[in-house]
Amino acid sequence: VQLQAFGGGLVQAGGSLRLSCAASGITFSIKTFDWYRQVPGKQRELVAGIRSGGSTVYGDSVKGRFTFSADNARNTVHLQMNSLKPEDTAVYYCHVARLGYDYWGQGTLVTVSS
Repeated sequence: VQLQAFGGGLVQAGGSLRLSCAASGITFSIKTFDWYRQVPGKQRELVAGIRSGGSTVYGDSVKGRFTFSADNARNTVHLQMNSLKPEDTAVYYCHVARLGYDYWGQGTLVTVSS
């Protein structure tokens, strides 16, 4: 599975960004398709994702502000980020879990200025 993420950038606090991640290669039997984020010195944390049963999950810090969506026909997921805060600044990674393996995209930087 190859993952290509795009859509990061610089935005002012209160603004919005939309991230997208396209999966290619072997894409069946995907268990989870997620967005994580990481800042230097901290562990990577789950932002939002979808499980194999179709349910979506969100990290507590983004609930009500971020919306995860999946385009199954294009093997692409999106993360609509609204009401962005400076603490949302991080490198955002898309992730797939499949058959016991983890796959990561290259990361896209989101910077929220105050």
